[in-house]
Amino acid sequence: MNVAHAEFVVSNTKVENCPKSQLPEYAFIGRSNVGKSSLINMLCNRKRLAKTSSRPGKTQLINHFLINKKWHLVDLPGYGYARASKTQKKTFQKFIIDYFNKRKELVCAFLLIDIRHEPQAVDLDFMRWLGEHFIPFTIVFTKADKIKEKGVEKKVSDYLETLQEDWEELPQYFITSSENRLGRETILSFIQEINESIPKF
Repeated sequence: MNVAHAEFVVSNTKVENCPKSQLPEYAFIGRSNVGKSSLINMLCNRKRLAKTSSRPGKTQLINHFLINKKWHLVDLPGYGYARASKTQKKTFQKFIIDYFNKRKELVCAFLLIDIRHEPQAVDLDFMRWLGEHFIPFTIVFTKADKIKEKGVEKKVSDYLETLQEDWEELPQYFITSSENRLGRETILSFIQEINESIPKF
C-alpha cells in the first residue's frame, strides 16, 4: 500500500463524537513509551503526523487520522503510565473501553509491545480483555533495532511461549522498528488485504 494521503481529522474523549464516515478503522494502542507515535509516523511516511514526546503519556485523546481518504488510523492513549493520576487513569480507561465496545467501524486493533522487555501483566491482561470481548487484534513488537537480530527472534519466541499458556490460537504479530522502517510494508499490506475484503469498500 502506498500512503499518498494522511491527515489529522479529530481528537475527542467520546465515542459519540468520532467521525460518522463509516470508514474502516485500525486502532493503535499500547503501554506508554512503547513507540506508538513514532510507529504511526513511520507507517504514514510523515515525521510529525502523530506527536512524539520524551514524556510518556502524551497521547490523552482518541485521535483519528484519515489515510488515503479510505480508512482511519486511530491513535489511542497509552496505558500503564505510572505518573498519571488515578483520575486520569480512570478517564483514559473509560473512553478506551467505550471505544472498543461501541465503535462499530473498528476492524482491528494493533497492540504495541516493546520487544526489549519481558511480558508485562498489564499487556497480557489487556489481550485477554480483547479476546473475551471478541475484538480482533494483532501484536506489534516495536523497537527491534534496539537489540541484535538473534535477540529479536529469542524475545519473540519467548513471548509467544508465554501467550500459549492462555491462547489456543496465537494472535498474528509483526516485528517493527521506526528507526529503520522495519515492518512498514507488512502492516500496510495486512491493512490493505482487510480493506479489500470488506464488502462494498
